[in-house]
Amino acid sequence: MTTIHRTALVEYSAKEMYDLVNDIDKYPQFLPMCQAVEVHMHTETEAEATLKIAKGGVKIDFGTHNDMIPNKEIKIRLIKGPFKRLLGVWHFIPLNDKACKVTLDLEFEFSSKVMALALGVVFNTLANTMLDAFCKRAKTVYGAEAV
Repeated sequence: MTTIHRTALVEYSAKEMYDLVNDIDKYPQFLPMCQAVEVHMHTETEAEATLKIAKGGVKIDFGTHNDMIPNKEIKIRLIKGPFKRLLGVWHFIPLNDKACKVTLDLEFEFSSKVMALALGVVFNTLANTMLDAFCKRAKTVYGAEAV
């Protein structure tokens, strides 16, 4: 099983960063390798979506169910895809009105060694660059951080 832990301190509010991560429809605009998203259901506290990830000739489609505590947390769990296990949690911790700490914890294991060999590099790359992609997106949407 692969475990990834990423943290960023940003000069954007917890609500602003939460809103970016929760805006699933926009992922193909900025998330590396994300070619398409199909949102099946999205409420204030839950979402279900299928993400289509591709790099080179390698493609991964997987569906997740997200449980949300608005502006604080998004828990991700696998519904379908080439994984034996996929769990994730985003935390948005306010530092003040204009800054927060964002953490992303992911655990995943592919359903077979063949899948791990075929898809592992692509998904590892995506998982390791996700938080950075959201920080860059914040600059695009909200403007540069204060100096």
